[in-house]
Formats: sequence, C-alpha cells, structure tokens
Amino acid sequence: MAQVTVVLAALIGLVAFFWPFVVAPGRFGSSYAPPLIFGVLLVLVLAVVFAQIADGGIDAKALAMLGVLSAVNAALRPLGAGTAGVETVFFVLVLAGRVFGPGFGFTLGCTSLFASALLTGGVGPWMPYQMFGCAFVGLLAGLLPRARGKAEILLLAVYGSASGYLFGFLLNLSFWPFSADPGSSLAYLPGLPFTEQWHRYLAFDVATSLGWDTGRAVTNFLCILLAGPAALTTFRRAARRANFTAAVDFKPPEQPPAPPSPEPAPRREAC
Repeated sequence: MAQVTVVLAALIGLVAFFWPFVVAPGRFGSSYAPPLIFGVLLVLVLAVVFAQIADGGIDAKALAMLGVLSAVNAALRPLGAGTAGVETVFFVLVLAGRVFGPGFGFTLGCTSLFASALLTGGVGPWMPYQMFGCAFVGLLAGLLPRARGKAEILLLAVYGSASGYLFGFLLNLSFWPFSADPGSSLAYLPGLPFTEQWHRYLAFDVATSLGWDTGRAVTNFLCILLAGPAALTTFRRAARRANFTAAVDFKPPEQPPAPPSPEPAPRREAC
C-alpha cells in the first residue's frame, strides 16, 4: 500500500510539474490547472505519510527519526537559502534517503520543506512544488546503485550535485508559464509543438537560474564529500539500533508437558 501511494504521488507530481507540455491549450490549462494541482499535491503529501505509517513503512522509531531530520533540515535551510543559490537542505536529504530507503527519502523531502515553510513564513502556492521537488531528490537517493567506501561517497556527491540542477529545473516549471512576457522567445505559449515548447523552457531555465543551480550543486557536492562519511556512519548506526525492519514479538514461554501419572501397583491376593 505504501509503495503504491508513493508511486501514485510521484506520477501525479510529475504531471503537476510538466502540465504545460501535457494540458491542452485553453481556459483549463491557464486558469484552473494550477490551483487544482496545488490542492491535489497537498492531499497526496498527507496520503503518502499516512500510508507509510499505516503500512508499517514508518514505525514509531522511524517516525521519531523522520521528525528529528525534518526539524534539522528546517533549521538548516535558513542558513543558506537566498545566498547565491546555496541550499543546505539536500545534504541531509540525500544521505537519509540513501540509508533509510526511497520511501523514507520521499516523505522526508515533503515534511522537511513543509516544516521549513512554517518556520520561515514561506507558505504559498510554490510550497507544494518545493516539497515534491525535494521529495524526488530523496526518492532517487534511495534508488541509487549499491556501493561502499570511497566509491559510495563519490556516487552520492555526484548525485547531490546533479540533484541541485534537478531541483531548480523542476521548480522553474512551476512558474514558467506565468512569469515571462508572452512576446518573449522564452515564454510559454499554449498550442506550440512539444519540441518548440521544450526549447523555450530550456532557454528560460538556462537564462534565469543556471547560476543559482550551480551554487546549489557545488554546495551539495562539497558537503557530501567532506561530511558524508561521518553522517552515513551516524545514520546507519541509528538505523541498526532502532531496528527499522520487523518489530519484536514477545511470547510467553511454553509450559512443559505434565509428567505421566504412575501406574497403580498390582494387587496381591491372599493365599
């Protein structure tokens, strides 16, 4: 159940980001799609978290870990957000998704940005898109191939760098149809062929946020490369001690079988 809910939420999240390429031009695409997607995404965030808890994917100990890491990310985000694209959220998100799995990483991405928005007053129409952008980062971190030692750190650092560009690429999709001048060669124009629409968006992404995304990518790479080994060791030790897999079931000891009753002695008849 939890896996199905995560997959469904991821698919609808992709549609929410890429709706300019899949929604037919007209009034629905320009007026009703964004607020409708906003409400659907919020409902899906809650559905993913509740499904993970109900299905046993997040037990009491994992839920406590989720709360701690969400609070840590919410506290770290104001330290770097808005300064040359530097983001301190993805460091913990990538490593936690790697250790605790894709479902945990997806949920942590949602809850981290939600807690951060409440802490900094950043609640708005952009919030669900930020939540799902980070959710995809945590989800993909849990799906990376196996590796150990220095190879694993390098893999995570390269992925962390790529995720910086991925997050910016997805977030730009959320406001691109409404931000550019319709007469510009970078603007979204309903009804254009997919290839021309895609070319316009790539040009918009490069022109508006490539520098910010590069700052985020470099920050992720350096943080994971320098502090990743210690953080991975800490997360894996916490996972082993918390025992995120199966709960222990205590059963009363079995009672030993009763000893057989002694046979009666044979009667002796008098002579």
